[in-house]
Amino acid sequence: MTLHLRPRGALLAVALSAALGTLAPAPVLAKPAQAATVDIPFEEFTLPNGLRVVVHTDRKAPIVAVNIWYHVGSKDEPAGRTGFAHLFEHLMFQRSENHDGEYFEPFKQVGVTNQNGTTNTDRTNYFENVPTTALDMALWMESDRMGHLLGAIDQAALDEQRGVVQNEKRQGENQPYGQVWEKLNRALYPVGHPYHHSVIGSMNDLNAASLDDVKTWFRTWYGPNNAVLVLAGDIDVATAKEKVARYFGDIPAGPSMAQPKVNVAQREKSTRETMTDKVPQARIYRAWNVAEVGTADIDQLQLFAQVLGGAKASRLDQRLLHQDKLVDNISAGAYSSQLGSNFMIMATVKQGVDPAKVEAIIDEEVRKLIKDGPTAAELARGKTAFRAGFIRGIERIGGFGGKADALAECTVYEGDPGCFRRSLKVINDATAADVRGIGAKWLGPGDHTLVVEPGARVALAEEPSATPKPFNPPAVDPKFSTLPTQVERSSGVPQTKTFPELKFPQLHRATLKNGTQVILAERHDIPVVQFSYEFPGGFTADQGRKSGTANFTMDLMGEGAGKLGALPFADAADMLGASLGASASLDSASVYLSALKENLAPSLALYADMLRSPRFEQGEIDRVKATWIAGIQQEKVNPNAVAMRVLPPLLYGKGHPYAIPFTGSGREADIQSLTRQDLVDFHRDWLRPEQGTLIVVGDTTLKEIVPLLNRQLGDWRSTGPAPQVKATVDVARPAKGRVFLIDQPGAVQANLFAGQVVPSTLDAGATPFDIANGVLGGDFTSRLNMNLREEKHWSYGARSSASSTLGQRPWMAMAPVQIDKTGEAMAEMRREIADFASAAEPVTAPEVSRIRNIQTLSLPGAYETASAVLGTISGIVRYQRPDDYVFKRKAEIEAMTPAQVQQAAATLDPNALTWVVVGDLKQTEKEVRALNLGEVTVIDADGNPVK
Repeated sequence: MTLHLRPRGALLAVALSAALGTLAPAPVLAKPAQAATVDIPFEEFTLPNGLRVVVHTDRKAPIVAVNIWYHVGSKDEPAGRTGFAHLFEHLMFQRSENHDGEYFEPFKQVGVTNQNGTTNTDRTNYFENVPTTALDMALWMESDRMGHLLGAIDQAALDEQRGVVQNEKRQGENQPYGQVWEKLNRALYPVGHPYHHSVIGSMNDLNAASLDDVKTWFRTWYGPNNAVLVLAGDIDVATAKEKVARYFGDIPAGPSMAQPKVNVAQREKSTRETMTDKVPQARIYRAWNVAEVGTADIDQLQLFAQVLGGAKASRLDQRLLHQDKLVDNISAGAYSSQLGSNFMIMATVKQGVDPAKVEAIIDEEVRKLIKDGPTAAELARGKTAFRAGFIRGIERIGGFGGKADALAECTVYEGDPGCFRRSLKVINDATAADVRGIGAKWLGPGDHTLVVEPGARVALAEEPSATPKPFNPPAVDPKFSTLPTQVERSSGVPQTKTFPELKFPQLHRATLKNGTQVILAERHDIPVVQFSYEFPGGFTADQGRKSGTANFTMDLMGEGAGKLGALPFADAADMLGASLGASASLDSASVYLSALKENLAPSLALYADMLRSPRFEQGEIDRVKATWIAGIQQEKVNPNAVAMRVLPPLLYGKGHPYAIPFTGSGREADIQSLTRQDLVDFHRDWLRPEQGTLIVVGDTTLKEIVPLLNRQLGDWRSTGPAPQVKATVDVARPAKGRVFLIDQPGAVQANLFAGQVVPSTLDAGATPFDIANGVLGGDFTSRLNMNLREEKHWSYGARSSASSTLGQRPWMAMAPVQIDKTGEAMAEMRREIADFASAAEPVTAPEVSRIRNIQTLSLPGAYETASAVLGTISGIVRYQRPDDYVFKRKAEIEAMTPAQVQQAAATLDPNALTWVVVGDLKQTEKEVRALNLGEVTVIDADGNPVK
């Protein structure tokens, strides 16, 4: 469960023109092929009780996305009850009248994927992907909480979720720049405007929420006539009509609630304010209130934002990042909402630079774009970016931004499930004059600028709570009726007895002329082809080199290649709708391309240049180096990131290849000392075609792709001797527990981490350990989360995980908790781990069954996207697994017994944990020392003892 601090326009950010035919940005690129038509066909119907249902059929996987949107958000909260919409979203995941238990439980038993709920200013939604055979269960559950919730809500449930939400609020505010949106909301919208307050609301209002408030909210807003249900995937409209009528038809309608009138609140005067936070750099936020969702204006503003600051070679990036080198990052975007939207520019200012200088250049560039409009090339690139984003987005049937989300958003906000077609056309037809005019209309005086400067974190004072007013919802509209009772609910949740068969695409293999092994998995559902060229090494290849060399070198590969410098290279990729990147992980490095099928050949030409001849220009090295070091400084003030910097060296010990910041960013002094030759040497030594494997997933065949690859890469040859990855040496665990404290003055939460090394991913016991970890902390319903979140409500979420590695794996348990519960929460974590490992609280058969089902029954839907397939093939390559690995692992898990899982749990030693606690030392140190978990040492953000 989560919230969106600002709503997102899933469609407006992903639409685009198809007219690419004559737009070749550089001689290396061939004329693009004919653009493929993209669409989301749908059918719809409405039940007598007002529930509107939209159906999209997509048979590529045996799963159905269930996505239900209620047209209520924080804009609808009465005075004195801010945060109520989001609080109620959490309550919807509790029990209902006919299901006693966590809402997630039945879904976990059928292999659900992408299950969540979110709240924003305008709507609350709930979604999940389930196997086709489990659709009855999903619809029964959704309908039970829609029609049968009130009798199950009690004071205990309200108090529990109130505590969880308040910790979610603390968690957000505890992050660097974490109070910005609250400030912006208050400044951009006057008191009384529905957007003046944040979605998560105030602590005082959350504390004041009563059980009567909860029940009134439900009766008012959660009727079927205020909802849209989208079913997408392995379903047709006839099946949908029968099932939806059966489960939802007898639920009576609620009141017909009027939506607030559109109130953009366009401002006449520009305003500004400054705040301080515990951050290493100043950050500028400049925002305008602009046109609402569903207008051509907001679509065209998306295009304006793309040209101004939405791309790597956009105007603001060119000027402030590349030319004047005054910022470490900058972006522009238009974020659509029902009553009015926001156009936002955000810039992170380099240390030592006066923010006013950056502001002046932002002003200048906005004025120039309004005065002159975009060039023909800028306009074409912007349109291509939206079209490419739309194509990639509709690969998924469900989840954030998938097809079900797009259809629901259009239906709720515009009354037309196909409104994305209008947005596509508006973007497609936009002229330079349109873009220039839309900027002039909306981006003049009236902006608000917020500058966050380094300094002490000052808690944002809550505004006085308004006096709650009695709320009497209108009567139910008599036009609504219900169908005769269809479901006997007393018999409980429908049982799913059969499940779809796991299918994984066949792997086709070939060898390029350069010695590279090619593995292809065909996927013809969208016109996109993805590539990942994988090489050994990764962070471990930094041995004998400066820390961060691998990741820095890979990152620089995208800053110009062949004959194209950094900006022309980015322009060329944008023109083709191609996405290119390179990165390193602990044990490997990879170079990535996602290409539109219509532009496959020219996209591969860019990709080949990036692989073979990155430019590594000194100017780009210097620019990225400064930004990289600033990023390290940002990591040191982020609770999670700083823990990932210091915990691995503590676990593995000095000199071990994994004894590095797991962020991959290296250490400041090492990055500062990197030379161009360091990068050239790393590229020469480790990106060797004969040691590489090129994974291809998407809309192509071996017959088509191998000749294209050989044309671009066949004559690529390595030079010099090939280095070998040094085998990792196992390290001993500490003889007893250790605790390391990092001071974060003013923090409202403590971030707790407990770590330990466990056997490698290659170990025969790796899979049983994964199941054991699932029971302890690897799932929402795990022991750690149910304890600290659901029972104690001290945390927004607790979890544990073990990364996949060739050497010993790092296992970590983590929980952000309210700071006054630091000691108690650590004691609970220690007890849960100890009872689990020692079998004092032995693994139970239901726990194993739940994690087994999560791990296996979800598999038919787990490979819905090409990226998921590519990731699995990558693991097959890295860990030398057989092609049928997914089937063998499934069989291993299905046969696993509680005894085997308990044996794997014993891998953990609760007496040899290494703890890292990030929080306000004045509030945590005494409590932590009193626990006697081991020697306590205060360290700084670099892991050095503080004396």
